[in-house]
Amino acid sequence: MMLNDSELATLRNRFKRDAEFLMQTTTSADDDEKSQAEKDEKPLPRINRHSVFWIVASISVTYYVDFLHNIMENDDIKSWWFNVGLVLLGICLSLAMFCIMYLEWFKGIQHYDHEYPAIPPITTAAFVAASCSFNIALWPVWSFFTPLILFTQFMGVVMFISLLG
Repeated sequence: MMLNDSELATLRNRFKRDAEFLMQTTTSADDDEKSQAEKDEKPLPRINRHSVFWIVASISVTYYVDFLHNIMENDDIKSWWFNVGLVLLGICLSLAMFCIMYLEWFKGIQHYDHEYPAIPPITTAAFVAASCSFNIALWPVWSFFTPLILFTQFMGVVMFISLLG
C-alpha cells in the first residue's frame, strides 16, 4: 500500500492538528490543576512527625553513644582531621550566617544566590569536605556506625533549626 504525496500531506496535517489539540487541552488542564492546587495548598506546620522523629533520634544517639563525652575525652579521635572538619564547618556556618543575617535580614536581599552565585557551591563543598573529615576523624571511635551517627546528628540539628525559623 503506497500513499501518494497528497495523501501523506493530509495524514501529516491530521496528526499535527490532533497533536496541537492534545497539547492545548493538557496545558489548560495542568494550569487549572496547578491553580486549584495552589489555592488548596496550606503551609506545612513547623512541628510535624518528620522533624520530631529526627530531633528525638538525634537526642537518643547523643545520649546512647555518649557523643559529647567521646568528642571531648576520647584519645582515639584523629585530631588533625577533626580540626580540619571544625574549620570547614566554621566556614560553612559563617557563610550561612552571612547569607541569613546580613544579606537577608539587614540588606533585605531575598534571593542572595542570584546576587552572590558563588556562595551556595562554596558552602556545599565546605560542608561535604567537613563531613568527610569528621567521618575520618571519628572512625576509630564508632567504626562503621560513624556515618550513621553523624547523619542522625546533622538531621536533628537541621530539623531543630527549621523549628526556630
